[in-house]
Amino acid sequence: MSRVTFPPTSVVDETATIGEGTSIWNFVHVRENAEIGKNCVLADYVYVGRGAKIGNNVKLENRATVYEGVTIQDKVFVGSHVTFTNDPYPRSFSTDWKILQILVKEGASIGAGAVIRCGVTIGEYALIGAGSVVTEDVPPHALAYGNPARIRGFVCRCGRKLEIEEKHETYVLMKCQFCNKKYKIAVEDYARLKKAE
Repeated sequence: MSRVTFPPTSVVDETATIGEGTSIWNFVHVRENAEIGKNCVLADYVYVGRGAKIGNNVKLENRATVYEGVTIQDKVFVGSHVTFTNDPYPRSFSTDWKILQILVKEGASIGAGAVIRCGVTIGEYALIGAGSVVTEDVPPHALAYGNPARIRGFVCRCGRKLEIEEKHETYVLMKCQFCNKKYKIAVEDYARLKKAE
């Protein structure tokens, strides 16, 4: 484990890897062989399971629960009380327990209290609304919320909702009215927005 200071109320296994500049707050528990990158924040009561992988510049808010089998890439925000699951058939007496992976890609944000079902991928810069239950893959830049979460729009890197500029055969060109950035959203991803309406 790299030289990172943490309060005596936290438990960080000696086999965990913690990057420089990472801040660990009170009552955090980091399990064996977990990998946490540089300049992260693990707020009060965060749990990081065995072998979980967390990139650089990630913020895990209070009581976020990141179980074994979860990979979180760089610059991801995870709100308070977010729970990642890893077992599709949970039984306390199971003897053939198998983990399904979760991947959260770069720049995504997950609102407070969301539950992420095992086996899903959340795309780059996607935004998951507070209290949502994510049961299927979320494409890049998608705004998804509800129970179960459905795609309700698409968002810029800055987080603001995108507006349609032009429709093409293979993509929909969308623009952020706040910072003027433009994005090509795949037609199959945009079609999922129409199904949710």
